[in-house]
Amino acid sequence: MTRLKKGDRVVVLAGSDRGKTGRLLAVDPRKSQVLVEGVNMKWKHVRKSQQNPQGGRTQREYPVHVSNVAFWDEQSGKGVRLGASLEGGRKRRVLRPSGKSIED
Repeated sequence: MTRLKKGDRVVVLAGSDRGKTGRLLAVDPRKSQVLVEGVNMKWKHVRKSQQNPQGGRTQREYPVHVSNVAFWDEQSGKGVRLGASLEGGRKRRVLRPSGKSIED
């Protein structure tokens, strides 16, 4: 289970792109994978078609396991874990070390 959502800013914790930050483009909770903007770029060979008459190679993002990313906290300038709490009868995401709520 992940508390990350599409559009969140995250930092990569492991792999060749460690330390890079980017926005989440997609979250797949079943596979526990996320798609991060500008991270895990690989070459995709594209067949000739009407949309792409030239064909060739394009670079695109590939999924990263959710355990290798953390929510980016602007105030502290580092990746933090997320928790959940009930505020006013509504479930909210909170930063783990400080307990501050994230405004959705």
